[in-house]
Amino acid sequence: MTTALYDIPGPLAQRRHRLYGVLATAVILGIVAWVVYLLFDTHQFTAAKWRPFAYKGIQEMLLRGLGNTLKAFACAAVLSLALGAVLACGRLSVHRPLRWIATLVVEFFRAMPVLVMIFFVFVALKVQPLPALVTGLTLYNGSVLAEVFRTGVNSVERGQREAAYSLGMLKTQVMTYVLVPQALRAMLPTIISQLVVALKDTSLGFLITYEEFLHAGKLIASNLDYDLPFIPVVMIISPVYIGMCMLLSWFATWVAKRQKRSPKTEAVEVAPAEPGTLMPGAGTHP
Repeated sequence: MTTALYDIPGPLAQRRHRLYGVLATAVILGIVAWVVYLLFDTHQFTAAKWRPFAYKGIQEMLLRGLGNTLKAFACAAVLSLALGAVLACGRLSVHRPLRWIATLVVEFFRAMPVLVMIFFVFVALKVQPLPALVTGLTLYNGSVLAEVFRTGVNSVERGQREAAYSLGMLKTQVMTYVLVPQALRAMLPTIISQLVVALKDTSLGFLITYEEFLHAGKLIASNLDYDLPFIPVVMIISPVYIGMCMLLSWFATWVAKRQKRSPKTEAVEVAPAEPGTLMPGAGTHP
């Protein structure tokens, strides 16, 4: 048997693939064992390095840093989505000056490094750390999301737009009720990916003394009283960041499934034609 893409592997190929899988698993386990050995060999699991995490003050510092990280991310995410929607509307506008201005803003902030914008707002404009961090993240991620929104709307079939206009709908109605709902499914994975980038970029706040999660970990890792527990701090902080990113991905999957179950997006079932259903006047004879 064959498929349209590849041949079904035979018994010999299946044995070879199982051998490849066993070898790859062995290599991965060997690498993991080597890393664990190095950690033990460099005394990263000694009680002195892990004792700080049992202190209430250290736990409160980490929780406070995590709360500040989530606060910065929440503000940047909401503002980035709003800015991206506004800039996308400008780029899709029929008015040429407005379209040029929106394009210039998007291209400028997409090309500008996030850290440069954060430092400029913090140092040149003398803004507090949290607003400076949120401003830099908003300008960059908002300009990227603007391109995501514009591309998603333009990816909808042209016939959908033309059919809506033929029904007498205004441009705002066409965008709100026809184009955006259909484009949202295609845009959602990219939107979530960009929000994950915004979440990870909140760690840049420690460079401007914003007391976020990474800043709290840095204070613990550089403490001589705790024997410089750099690796333990990384092993504590990294799973938290990974868990938050996975939570965002789960939320995107939940929203996508909810959209599929929504009555507004489900296909309408058309009843089969019956012999007695005729067009008006079709059964009359002159």
